[in-house]
Amino acid sequence: MQKIFAGLTAAAFIVVLGAPAFAAVETIKGQVVDESCYIKDKVNTGKDHKMPQDVADCATACAQKGRPMALLTSDGKVYTIAGDLAANNNAKLIAHITHTVEVTGDVMAKDGKMTIASTALKMISR
Repeated sequence: MQKIFAGLTAAAFIVVLGAPAFAAVETIKGQVVDESCYIKDKVNTGKDHKMPQDVADCATACAQKGRPMALLTSDGKVYTIAGDLAANNNAKLIAHITHTVEVTGDVMAKDGKMTIASTALKMISR
């Protein structure tokens, strides 16, 4: 009886610890934005930002420095883009800043923040 209880306890412990590691594969459609600038001011969805003065091509400069890029959905949700898409200082994302794209990948939620990890995106509109 003790062996069964110990086995069930160990299995439950593994499931609880492993739960955050599981991700659901989803397709998210949204606009590629500079996450940190967007969080500072919701008008920062283009390439040029107000920080508080105007900064031309701010989103591209931040992306090239490796700052997080995100998908902004039509209902206002923000998904940090991770994985291969964000590799090499966002090399695959820079050409798509401000574009509407679809990204299929592993979606994870942690501390109220959504992340999507993917290797590719599909262009919807410029």
